[in-house]
Amino acid sequence: MNIAVAQSGGPTCAINASLAGVFSAGAKSEEIGIVYGSLNGIEGILEERLVDMSEYIKSDEDIRLLVRTPSAALGSCRRKLPEYEADKSVYEKITEVFRKYDIGMFFYIGGNDSMDTVAKLSKYYAENGIDIKVIGVPKTIDNDLCETDHCPGFGSAAKYVAATVQEITRDSNVYSAPSVTVIETMGRHAGWLTAAAACLKRNGESAPHLIYLPEIDFSAEKFIDDVKNEMQKHKAVIAVVSEGVKTADGKFAAEAYQSAKTDAFGHAYLSGVGKYLENLVSEKIGCKVRSIELNVMQRCSSHIASETDITESQAIGAAAVEAALKGETGCMMIFKRVSDNPYSMEIAAVPASLTANNEKFFPKEWINSECNGVTEEAIDYVMPLIQGELMPVMENGMVKHFII
Repeated sequence: MNIAVAQSGGPTCAINASLAGVFSAGAKSEEIGIVYGSLNGIEGILEERLVDMSEYIKSDEDIRLLVRTPSAALGSCRRKLPEYEADKSVYEKITEVFRKYDIGMFFYIGGNDSMDTVAKLSKYYAENGIDIKVIGVPKTIDNDLCETDHCPGFGSAAKYVAATVQEITRDSNVYSAPSVTVIETMGRHAGWLTAAAACLKRNGESAPHLIYLPEIDFSAEKFIDDVKNEMQKHKAVIAVVSEGVKTADGKFAAEAYQSAKTDAFGHAYLSGVGKYLENLVSEKIGCKVRSIELNVMQRCSSHIASETDITESQAIGAAAVEAALKGETGCMMIFKRVSDNPYSMEIAAVPASLTANNEKFFPKEWINSECNGVTEEAIDYVMPLIQGELMPVMENGMVKHFII
């Protein structure tokens, strides 16, 4: 029996570690023959763009390089499967390709939209008596997948955000003139990544001085008041804001700065809240102000990846293969936190349908009473996930990446 693995949704710097975990576990199993990689997610299955992973991963050094490479080595996609009751042709085509390549297990590494594919495909197989196992392997820097304590990719993105906010803080403090810096982070509906910037406070930093999450209604008037209050205490005020903050009427705060375009899953393309708040501060306060959008750097920067995140991501990929070999299907692998101090976690599985098209929000009880920061409990949650560093593989003074 052969197996196939694919990657979907937004890249992270840990998604290839999960790919490495799937490949290594598959290569070691006597029950598994070829480990196929599907190029560009489920689209690669439909278009028969499969590669034998053993042609690219030939040594432990290749694995070492792969787990240190950001983005999705197999490529990604954002394709939504139709309901099979309405259109079976896509499911029949996927099954035809699986049978052609003698694929008995399919592993999909992705977020909540990818788990929609896992849930639909496994349901189709169950109802039609087809013995092909389908397992979801989680990933997302947004950390918004239900059922799992945290998501592969989040720890490294959180570490990057915290480190970058710290560096911006150093830069902002060199001048005597008062200033405001607004840092825009990813986070459509969930503020986990934005909140992670608060980890700096464990090292005695006062910044970030203000944090705004999508879970709380955003008020431009209160934001300006908050900034003015912080300017009484700090010459360089640092505010970190989720891209998806909304006003009380349910509209994105930066709606006028956004394109209104959506992806295949109906999600709006977000950005612009930083520029919106920069202009607001300039108008209402008149001090030196700049906005910085971290954008894709949050998910593609592997030079400061969390060792904990990468190690766990590789482990959960391997666990997915072990689960399928035991007969599991239609599930997503998850992390269960056993303890915070010392940090300990276990890997388990839950039905993918519990995660598909759902979101896990940042707990409101972890947001401070002023709704412009987070509590110590939030920092306690994030801290274990950003621990440790992996030295990148270098070549000619630059970081070397694994490329298919």
